[in-house]
Amino acid sequence: MAVRLDDIDYFLAVAEHGQVRRAASALGLSQPALSKGLQRLEKELGFPLFERGPRGMTLTPIAEQFRQRTQTLRTSLGDAIKEAADLHLGAMGLLRVGVSPLYAQQLFVPACLQLHRQRPAARLRVNINLNDVLIAALRLGDLDLTINAIPRVLPDDLEAVPLMSDDLCMVVREGHPLLSRRRVRLQDLLDAQWMLPGPGVAGRRGVEARLAEAGLPPPRVAIEVSNTAGQLSRLLANSDLVSIMNEATLAGAAGKGLTPLPFGEARFTRSIGVLLRRNHAPPPLAKRFLEILRKSPARERGV
Repeated sequence: MAVRLDDIDYFLAVAEHGQVRRAASALGLSQPALSKGLQRLEKELGFPLFERGPRGMTLTPIAEQFRQRTQTLRTSLGDAIKEAADLHLGAMGLLRVGVSPLYAQQLFVPACLQLHRQRPAARLRVNINLNDVLIAALRLGDLDLTINAIPRVLPDDLEAVPLMSDDLCMVVREGHPLLSRRRVRLQDLLDAQWMLPGPGVAGRRGVEARLAEAGLPPPRVAIEVSNTAGQLSRLLANSDLVSIMNEATLAGAAGKGLTPLPFGEARFTRSIGVLLRRNHAPPPLAKRFLEILRKSPARERGV
């Protein structure tokens, strides 16, 4: 039996519309071409599919069962074709990722290695930067997704996929004069000098908000950095500056000689995840990368 796929489509269209004319119009075919396809299919199957009457065409009892099974198979076939096309586009495509330097090693690198093994022909363009720069690029459409701290107030045009939680801490060097106090409080930071990122970065805004809540002026920023404090950790370890650092960095080599300030307001719990543009379907390669991130062992360790 050599049943043609387009004849199956003709049959399903007539079954849906009940008339050859309407089905042909929906498919963009001529009525003779569609009728010829139905005749071809009935000849291959060896039984009639429709009862033809003045009000249109109705399925025979056998054809009704045949339609149900065929519709399911045709839908599955269509899904398989789309999936194969998506995989091809994903394998050959370009993925544009924005990554916070805090989570490049923990989240991005393991997922990138796995994606490269699965899609060796794929290309990645990576922008490692702070949240404010990444989010701006994402909203402009210059990035497909970002991996960073999720803003407490998410812009309406973005959606978030949480992956893990991570604490951001106010940190000082071991032996810092503040630590000699019996009890360290937020008010003790009134005269402190800080090393912080620019004013548009969420971490700095968090520090400013904590101080403001306590009725204190904004931090006295002696050194403003365009990246994270972790890359200048030796500066912290050899001065009395106060800064902020995430727990994962503090636990690593960059945190050697540093310690978090020991009071509750000095710690910010944040949700870390992927940001995407709302109502913009990500390309297949971005979808696959997101699936890998969701299953990442590094994510489980960070929860």
